Amino acid sequence: MSDGFCDNCFKGVRHEGTPEGKFETIAGVECYTATPTGDYPKDQVVLFFTDVFGIPLVNNKLLVDDFARNGYRTIMPDLFQGDALPEDALSRTDFDRAGWMSRHGPESWEPVVDRVVQALQAEGVTWIGTTGYCFGAPPVWRLALKGWSKVSVVSHPSRLRVPEDLQEYFEKAKAPLLINSCEVDNAFPQEAQKVADEIFSGKFAPGYERTYWEGCTHGFAVRGDLSNPKIKAGKEGSFEATVKFLNKYKDF
Repeated sequence: MSDGFCDNCFKGVRHEGTPEGKFETIAGVECYTATPTGDYPKDQVVLFFTDVFGIPLVNNKLLVDDFARNGYRTIMPDLFQGDALPEDALSRTDFDRAGWMSRHGPESWEPVVDRVVQALQAEGVTWIGTTGYCFGAPPVWRLALKGWSKVSVVSHPSRLRVPEDLQEYFEKAKAPLLINSCEVDNAFPQEAQKVADEIFSGKFAPGYERTYWEGCTHGFAVRGDLSNPKIKAGKEGSFEATVKFLNKYKDF
């Protein structure tokens, strides 16, 4: 996996709303969870892998709630173990961004993800869908390559090597893949988007789709400025595409 980030990985607009889920500890990992109010399949879970702002960001919690409203028990593990990027990181002169990034390589989050998945499997969960945003893309990749997830979605992914990680997914993963992409994205630019299409389109047997949102920049699906009509359309449209993709393969 690549460790590259872009400036848009580290900024965004706070969305309004009051989170309705709860915090619970799963396999020693703090998680924010949301459960549908009606009947739902108890053996299915969506794992939500966050951007660098992690569990503290209200936008992330609101999205988890939205997936629960669409019928999925949704779990957002704390990938950063209490060390998510502060929302004011860019405005602080004392914040060591490079130091923060160095603390959160794969060796830091892989055991967290694995423990949560294994605990869910032990309680009888047989279908795991994943949705990852920016930093959360490699965890999505990991679970698909290990055969632990049934459906993969990434939105404005970062830290993926192109074409190496895409090719490895094509060769080894069995989970259908949706990529929500955008016009301006240094972490997953249009050149990388084209490579993904060349590798997967019409060739990846499990299933492949990619959305493209004009006028949107990296981070749009979580932290976009909703006063901008194009970004609002991208945020809402990518969420709808994600739910439809999960639904399409929920019996996979």
